[in-house]
Amino acid sequence: MAKQADKKAGLSVFDGIMMLVGIVVGIGIFKTPSIVAANADSGATFIGLWVIGGFIALVGALCYAELGSSHASSGGEYHFLSKAYGEKLGMLFGWARCTIIQPGAIAAVAFVYGEYISEVINLGRYSFAIHGALAVVVLTWVNLMGLREASWTQNLFAILAITALVLVILAAFYVGPQPTANVAAKAPAAPFAAAGFAMVFILLTFGGWNESAYLSGELRDVKRSMAPTLIWSILIITVLYVLVNLGYLWTFGLQGLRDSKAIGADLMRLAAGGGGAIILSLMITATALSTLNATIFTGARGYQALGQDLPWLGYLAEWKGDKPANALLTQSTLTLILIGFGALARDGFETMTGYTAPAFWGFLFLVGVSVYVFRSRGDVAKDGFKVPFYPVLPAIFCASCLWMCWSGINYALFLWSKSGYGVSGVGAILGIAVMVAGIPLVLLSKPKKKSAKR
Repeated sequence: MAKQADKKAGLSVFDGIMMLVGIVVGIGIFKTPSIVAANADSGATFIGLWVIGGFIALVGALCYAELGSSHASSGGEYHFLSKAYGEKLGMLFGWARCTIIQPGAIAAVAFVYGEYISEVINLGRYSFAIHGALAVVVLTWVNLMGLREASWTQNLFAILAITALVLVILAAFYVGPQPTANVAAKAPAAPFAAAGFAMVFILLTFGGWNESAYLSGELRDVKRSMAPTLIWSILIITVLYVLVNLGYLWTFGLQGLRDSKAIGADLMRLAAGGGGAIILSLMITATALSTLNATIFTGARGYQALGQDLPWLGYLAEWKGDKPANALLTQSTLTLILIGFGALARDGFETMTGYTAPAFWGFLFLVGVSVYVFRSRGDVAKDGFKVPFYPVLPAIFCASCLWMCWSGINYALFLWSKSGYGVSGVGAILGIAVMVAGIPLVLLSKPKKKSAKR
């Protein structure tokens, strides 16, 4: 059986860029601009907030570029945390990622895909869940075929996602300003607090770039390719997002943006008439499939890394050819269970967001701090990439992670009360319970002894 140490990384910089763009450019850009506009006091502030969001994502990407070029591993954040703080914390993150973060994130995107494809092919009451589950099964099968097939599929989906955004941009400037575009918008009562609330949704829309950590073990010549892969990905995404929002602002104005409940659908309805909703559904399904495929690919690498260290999960560490087959199958199974659970909730997407957010941002903060840990030890590759303006930029990233962790906990509590302490709230509480359940399992587990080869 081939082990990770024996296989050669095979992704080019272009493949890595397409993978990350495909992960980040998803459904958020069609959902969050109206919320951001409601918390901006002017059009300039609205666009400026998106630029700031891109800057924060770029700072995080620079931190990950340093970690990835010095400590390349397809185990990604699990590998970084284990080396920085010890195997126990690394294993706790591995537990959280494999049971909460990864399957929850895949399930959330699967729900959005299912909702939009159901506008074209409706399969009944649980159509959204059935479509989402089918997408997970099919894309897992594609990744089981091999690295080349997975990367080719991702390149195709990423190109479709970029094309979708370009079409939205062209549609906005084709339609031109609407009557509401010149309506004066009322400033928020508390501009600073409102801007912070808006940034929460912007950073969620930029979310996913951190999956680059799991590409570090797959990239060719990672010390040279990690930084350009990350930097170009974030720059492309930021430019696309700013242009899309400029188009929204040009067509609807700030108040029109605030009043719209589905800004993308409203825009495409103006541009394409009665067929606009179907066009939008197909565009969003393309971006959702792009995110799903890339997240399935990177997520399985985290399962594989955890299997290397925990004897009772050793089957996850096995490679079949150039893919971690057992990890892919396990990830798919857990995701399908969560899709079944989310199908019972009022909103599967909200349920999965509450399930994953606190654990995700809490561990991301610890990854940011690990930049300081490795620097203090001198454990940085001499010819690897280093974060510029150290220690300021990593501090900005760490502060942003704490902010998002706090917001995620508040959001989880909000969902619980909003659902009348029902199923959607149980999703948030369940995530915390699963996290706590992993603590004794990790403390009682004895890590495998690593051979010199590993």
